Amino acid sequence: MNQPRVYKIEGRSPSARMRSPRPLKAGVRQRKGGLEYGEGPLTRISSKGRGGDREPSTPSEEASMALSRRLTVSIVTTLALFIAAPAIAQPVKLVTESYHVPARDPGIQLYVRNKRPEAMTTFAPDRIVLFVHGATYPAEPAFDLQLDGLSWMDYIAQRGYDVYLMDVRGYGRSTRPSEMSQPAKENRPIVHTEVAVKDFGAVVEHILTRRGVSKINLLAWSWGTVIAGAYTTQNNDKVGRLILYAPVWLRQTPSLVRVEGPLAAYRTVTMDAARQRWLTGVAADKQKDLIPSGWFEAWWNANLEADSVGAGQNPPVVRAPNGVVEDGQRYWGADTRYYDASKIRVPVLLVHAEWDADTPAYMSQAVFARLTGAPAKRYVVIGEGTHTVLLERNRIQLFREVQLFLDEAR
Repeated sequence: MNQPRVYKIEGRSPSARMRSPRPLKAGVRQRKGGLEYGEGPLTRISSKGRGGDREPSTPSEEASMALSRRLTVSIVTTLALFIAAPAIAQPVKLVTESYHVPARDPGIQLYVRNKRPEAMTTFAPDRIVLFVHGATYPAEPAFDLQLDGLSWMDYIAQRGYDVYLMDVRGYGRSTRPSEMSQPAKENRPIVHTEVAVKDFGAVVEHILTRRGVSKINLLAWSWGTVIAGAYTTQNNDKVGRLILYAPVWLRQTPSLVRVEGPLAAYRTVTMDAARQRWLTGVAADKQKDLIPSGWFEAWWNANLEADSVGAGQNPPVVRAPNGVVEDGQRYWGADTRYYDASKIRVPVLLVHAEWDADTPAYMSQAVFARLTGAPAKRYVVIGEGTHTVLLERNRIQLFREVQLFLDEAR
């Protein structure tokens, strides 16, 4: 099976512009902005001296330089595999804690989960990460679901990080507002983005105090990128690095989160509807191998475990607040930005999957172009993945790209 493409674009100046890389023929590579694009691994090109990399002047010199590069890559790869072997043979033992912290509003408790190496006794700002979920499903089934014995939280924690996830009120194991105990149509939409940002800020403050640090890294998915992005514009001093996976921006195509009729307090999603949304935009001949056997069912069951009321309905459903849907109509579907990306002043990684129909490529490209205040920014495209690539066969590509970005802070 051919490895899907991984494209990267980087920028370090306010004038850096986003250009979508064009797919190249097999075996062809193209240099752009200090990077090479094409099939297979992406190679970073370093600058040496005032003139940068010198191009070979003769065929023989070109062959010599190519051989040198191949030998260098071979040596580095061999050393990397040798060094990494012990870590694979002896997995890091992790400690897990699940608990609640108070929101800024009385009576609201926010679910928090923490994983870290058992041997970790000191906590550095650049080694702390907080996950936040999207518009429909809670955090734990996405970020800490054991698939083939590994979750994304595990992957990061095993590499020496103190990792957290949280549920905004109305989601998962956080307090469900009283409106969710009533028929949905009896109340207006609840839990808007403004409320979510406030809940997110409460958990960030909890972690800062708990670990005695001044800042942490933020890792957000889908609607969570709006929450984390808006929070960062208001609190750059509390954020080390910002990772926006499947970022939301002004919409040019219909949303896949569809609600018929007037918006109620919350919506319900069945298993069939969840599967249909997940596979939207994926060619029929690619769907079978996209999600390994049993993974979708494991994810769905984990969502039901976090919503006992929804699980008790026939058919079982996951309940999700509609405040985000109303915000989508008010902001992203009406050419109005909820936050100003140019006010972000920390390094940013944007990640998009090739078949993502929920947040198409034009969204992440627009965000990238507006990150004019970020000291460094990077845009990565993962091939053959959807909005939920974190739970698909190519998830490790996503994990590696995010890990690379986090580790660069060391």
